[in-house]
Amino acid sequence: MRISTKGRYSTLCTVGACRGEVHMKEKDSVANNVKSPDNRKTPDKKIISDNKTISANGKPAAGESRENKMGVMSEGKLLMSMSLPMIISMLFQAMYNVVDSVFVSRFSMDGLTAVSTAFPIQNLMIGVFSGLGVGFNAFISKALGEKKFDRANEVARQGIFLEAIGYVIFLIIGLFFARTFMESQTGDAKVIQYGTEYLEVCCCCAFGIAFQMTFERLLQSTGRTMYSMITQILGAVINLILDPIMIFGLLGCPQMGVRGAAIATVCGQCIAGTLAMIFNIKKNPDIHITLRRFRPHGEIIGKILSVGVPSVIMVAIGSVMNYFLNLILYSFSKLAVAVFGAYFKVQSMAFMPVFGLNNGMIPIISYNYGAQKPDRMKRTMKLGVMVGCSIMLFCLVIMQVFPGQILKIFDATDEMLLMGIPAVRIMSTAFVFAGFSVTCSGMFQAVGKGVYSMIVSMARQLFVILPVAYFLSKAMNSVNGVWAAFPIAEVFSVIISTILLLRVYKKIVKPMESVQRD
Repeated sequence: MRISTKGRYSTLCTVGACRGEVHMKEKDSVANNVKSPDNRKTPDKKIISDNKTISANGKPAAGESRENKMGVMSEGKLLMSMSLPMIISMLFQAMYNVVDSVFVSRFSMDGLTAVSTAFPIQNLMIGVFSGLGVGFNAFISKALGEKKFDRANEVARQGIFLEAIGYVIFLIIGLFFARTFMESQTGDAKVIQYGTEYLEVCCCCAFGIAFQMTFERLLQSTGRTMYSMITQILGAVINLILDPIMIFGLLGCPQMGVRGAAIATVCGQCIAGTLAMIFNIKKNPDIHITLRRFRPHGEIIGKILSVGVPSVIMVAIGSVMNYFLNLILYSFSKLAVAVFGAYFKVQSMAFMPVFGLNNGMIPIISYNYGAQKPDRMKRTMKLGVMVGCSIMLFCLVIMQVFPGQILKIFDATDEMLLMGIPAVRIMSTAFVFAGFSVTCSGMFQAVGKGVYSMIVSMARQLFVILPVAYFLSKAMNSVNGVWAAFPIAEVFSVIISTILLLRVYKKIVKPMESVQRD
């Protein structure tokens, strides 16, 4: 990747190919001439799978077209090579919230409740920047698969612009609405104060996570997930080091409590984002971004949002669910909110490997969708489902066997353990079902059907979890009714995901297979 404000302005490519039309499959034979990005034929080129073009004499041919590894490497090896770094990086990403909660719980149980109460906004923030990233990630990979390099560059530019708008929105929330949000859920003065401090820092400094998400997605879209992993690990390690220093006032630093946890988080995000930008400049030749003569392009922005907005809405729905569940739980006790907050952080940790798998799978499927290779799309999806469900089965076993030990990470009291152990065991029974649904969601996003993911998420979290949690808690007169809503909702999501997956096959994959046979 090159980022510059001078040089030749790249001509904006058309975006019609981002629609779901079926195109004739490009021939990739080494015996044929290969077109370079400017559509001139270059004779005697041999394409290999390591992102380089080799000429007939065996020497690299600089500046010529290339076949990305996502189009030629065996699916199993490719999925693992791209997903494993993302799984590791997503685990470290989850550590931001978990580590904050662990150290804050040792500072104050009210602090833990505050961070749990503030989590819907923080989760929404991650969802907006990540969702927009999913949008331009998918279309960049598809454009590269179609050998439309200029369009890939332009999609990247428009994606950066959208991420900047997202930051402005959260800046406004942090400056004017943080306290209002906390007051809408609880009247506890300490919880309100701690939560407001936490949200103000996280929202006003959201440029760090916007920066990080943007440039990590650009690396992912071209298959360079290893560099994305490095940035995630660096950010998490910095947060881990700074959390106790800033929360408890170590090494000469003033004691900042919950506010210190937020500052440590944004410091890690800013440094990780800077490193991700450097990796793009130095290590990502597939994308060249010029800032000269930038103008918002409505059609491309619309295409990005067609995938990104449903992804954002999915997370927004999750935040809405979290908000109303907190209201239901506050009707039982403040402790119930703390238990759910602790569980949700652990659940996020458990889900991150599957999200990482998805982040590795989406560009592979998108690339081969653009290259009109349905067999590679299907094999990648099948592998993704198998691996995703296996990961969640392993996490289920851990949650069932060690619920008490997991809660003790958050300095759980005996009272918290009494409520929390059955909560962890009941809610975690949903894991295997969730593994299937999450993987299907990645498939939908990869082929430009992000609205399908939104439908599944909306049905599960708004139309099942909330009503079931409310009615079961009243019928049972117990907080266990809230916990039972989670596995019920996930079974429902599997049914919906299966129906929509069959529709994707019928409308998108099957026509490509017909073209191949013809």
